[in-house]
Amino acid sequence: MAELKDRLHADLNTAMKARDELTTATLRMALTAVTTEEVSGSSARELSDDEVLRVLTREGKKRREAAEAYDGAGRPELAERERAENSVIDRYLPAQLEDAELAELVRDAIAQTGASSPRDMGAVMKVVQPQVAGRADGKRVSTEVKDQLAG
Repeated sequence: MAELKDRLHADLNTAMKARDELTTATLRMALTAVTTEEVSGSSARELSDDEVLRVLTREGKKRREAAEAYDGAGRPELAERERAENSVIDRYLPAQLEDAELAELVRDAIAQTGASSPRDMGAVMKVVQPQVAGRADGKRVSTEVKDQLAG
């Protein structure tokens, strides 16, 4: 079993014993998403830590988007719950890149690909994405690439 999945199970047990409702509900949701991913496709399989990390990243993104939607709909209590769930998920994700680190990675990718205009964005993204996997939101990366290619 993947180490990250083991850690999620262990932390779920700890949260249940501590009667931490938020953490318990969030970890159950995360483990359900992992299990769903494991049984999707033509045959069931065990996910690697990288794949579990991708599932958690996707679940975190869902929580951020839901919080924004609830804020826009005037439901701050639901938005706060989504943010709280996202903070639980964030405990299992790698630390996010600082803006300066991201800018440096994009600069290196632009130099490596020889990109010179916004038309070359796809080539730059192809180089940058594997380097920032799980450490920077795709929207943040694409914005940085656009800014550097436009300037």
